[in-house]
Amino acid sequence: MSISRIALLGFGEVGQILGYDLTDLNAGAVSAWDIKFTDSDSAPARALIGNTVGAGEDAADAVKNADLVISAVTAEQTLAAASDVAGFLADGAFFLDMNSASPSVKQEAAKAVNAGGGRYVEAAVMSPFPPKRMATPMLLGGPHANKFVEATAGLGFANMSVFSAQYGTAAAAKMCRSVMVKGVEALLMEALLTARRYGVEESVLTSLDDLFPGPNWEELSRYMISRSLIHGGRRAEEMREAIRTVRDAGLDAPMSAAIAERQGWAAQFGAASNEATLAPMLDGILNATQNREGSVRC
Repeated sequence: MSISRIALLGFGEVGQILGYDLTDLNAGAVSAWDIKFTDSDSAPARALIGNTVGAGEDAADAVKNADLVISAVTAEQTLAAASDVAGFLADGAFFLDMNSASPSVKQEAAKAVNAGGGRYVEAAVMSPFPPKRMATPMLLGGPHANKFVEATAGLGFANMSVFSAQYGTAAAAKMCRSVMVKGVEALLMEALLTARRYGVEESVLTSLDDLFPGPNWEELSRYMISRSLIHGGRRAEEMREAIRTVRDAGLDAPMSAAIAERQGWAAQFGAASNEATLAPMLDGILNATQNREGSVRC
């Protein structure tokens, strides 16, 4: 099966990168749908201006006749995105689900797509997407994963590997990773905001370097906290999927719940992410907490 028409569901950060890269590669006609397209001033709508990616009239129109549909929506929209287009997919079309959702949600999405005549492929994105773009490592799952790799060999996905023939296994790996990565972001934010308030952040960073030598902890902390400030809302959604994953395994999820709360809290301080160094960024958050009525204490 050759891929000549591609549809993107979701035109946020990842969707835009995919749209740009796929059109640059002349991968075929690329269409997109994002629920924010209805707002002409939204970031996804503005990203269409001067872009060769065409906007569908709605999700069903965007996926019509597509050989490949790539879903890159927010975590809580994973199942809805798959279910909404399942009945409009071309027979045998691949549906690549890149969303950060729990194994059980991925399994439900797979049922919807496969029942509609599509071929659902689970994808777990295992590192931040922007730096490596289409070379970002992804674990693929499901019975159609091997065929998908063959069909998309020329599209620029340079670091995909078939992880499991079962749906949900790749998602489990992704969700467990998310508990760690988003948890470290939350811990650094809480620890260093408090340390900055007491004027001891340099001592804390020095102690981290003694305990975990290797990374530049000041630069790493600025980067990881900034990601929470920019994407805290999306990360909170992802962590709610992590909570579901942990609980589906028969365990309690107090750590994941706390991470979700802290990530969601961080989203209100996005302006501070523009600071190039750690201390001014922390000050920006701390100053904003004093100016926001009813803000959660740090």
